[in-house]
Amino acid sequence: MHNLAFLHGGGQGSWVWDETIAALQSQGDGVGNVLALDVPGCGTKRGRVTDSLQPQDVAHELIDDIERAEMQNVVLVGHSMAGNVMPALAELRPDLFQRLIYVTCSMPLQGQTIFQMLGSGLHGSNDNEVGWPVDPRKTSLQERYLAMFCNDMTKAQSDSFLKDLQHDQWPKSYFTTNRFRFKNLGQVPATYVVCLQDHSLPVVWQEKFAARFHVERVVRIDAGHQAMITQPRALAEVIRKEVR
Repeated sequence: MHNLAFLHGGGQGSWVWDETIAALQSQGDGVGNVLALDVPGCGTKRGRVTDSLQPQDVAHELIDDIERAEMQNVVLVGHSMAGNVMPALAELRPDLFQRLIYVTCSMPLQGQTIFQMLGSGLHGSNDNEVGWPVDPRKTSLQERYLAMFCNDMTKAQSDSFLKDLQHDQWPKSYFTTNRFRFKNLGQVPATYVVCLQDHSLPVVWQEKFAARFHVERVVRIDAGHQAMITQPRALAEVIRKEVR
């Protein structure tokens, strides 16, 4: 039996995994305990004062959460900005994790902040920046979220998702640090899930990030950035195959 831990992306919380976890649990045996983690300030940890927390503090707290759940042989599944945390967890406790699964995750280069990695132009306007699907200088935050996250959602899904989005706040240090330097990338076997309809991180950038994470396998799913909401059963099947 393999235990699964899930880590959400930016502006989100553990709630984002509900449908994928339900799909996994409905697909039969082979999965052990399941734990949906929250970064301080998110999900079940909303309202925490996180101004003094640094990325390493967050990594230690998440390891503590997994240990309190008494989980071993953990497959850690992370989404989007979780890519800035997962390698740190694997560094701290490589013995705890059997596999890392990066679902359309990102990671700045050493010396870059997240904002510098994203840049300020449109997708494809700068080979060194991820860019945006709409001009951030001419669109509202709501319009950006619709374009980035909701392109493959139904109206009901996007309404529900946008209602929950941004109640969760990651520690500010994740947006200001330029020291995302991880040792021993690839020490824990890893898989990268490319989302083919992603309007937040274009496929070409997902492939670059997969190389940065030193994954041994890349799999593809026909979904947007929030695959766990729009294609929970398909994502659950991918996760189940990677667990096996």
